[in-house]
Amino acid sequence: MLKSSPDKLDAMDKKILNLLQQEGRLSNSELAKRVNLSPPASHARVKRLEQEGFIRQYAALVDRERLGFDNLCFVEFSLQLHSSEQIQAILATVKSWPEVLECHNVTGEYDYLLKVAVENTRALESFVSQKMIPLEGIARVHTSLVLKEVKNTSAIILAE
Repeated sequence: MLKSSPDKLDAMDKKILNLLQQEGRLSNSELAKRVNLSPPASHARVKRLEQEGFIRQYAALVDRERLGFDNLCFVEFSLQLHSSEQIQAILATVKSWPEVLECHNVTGEYDYLLKVAVENTRALESFVSQKMIPLEGIARVHTSLVLKEVKNTSAIILAE
């Protein structure tokens, strides 16, 4: 995958990206119609955006609460030591846990921030006490339970 800079995007590319982020299942012919291009020209632009890494993947966004994952949490943790081997081992383990939706290395009081979805508080307690705390190399864990999601989007809206 090639790494491209955003200045390679023209207004048409941005319009295509905005539409696909909102409606990922648009057919090529419908996309072409909405951006006022021929279907082959639209298809070529989408393929280029994929090849250059502007479009990483296509996915269905599911409703976690309808699936029974009522608790959304943020779990911060600090490491005891910062050896490369230990960090890689911890991150490999964390990435394998299905409850973890996102993992970020952050600045501040903690080293990492996890976005975690679990069924209920019992599942959260189990996640923290049976997975996080026993993990070798974890110094501190801090958990915050989301009371209300105010905004949840994956779209990055680009000015055309």
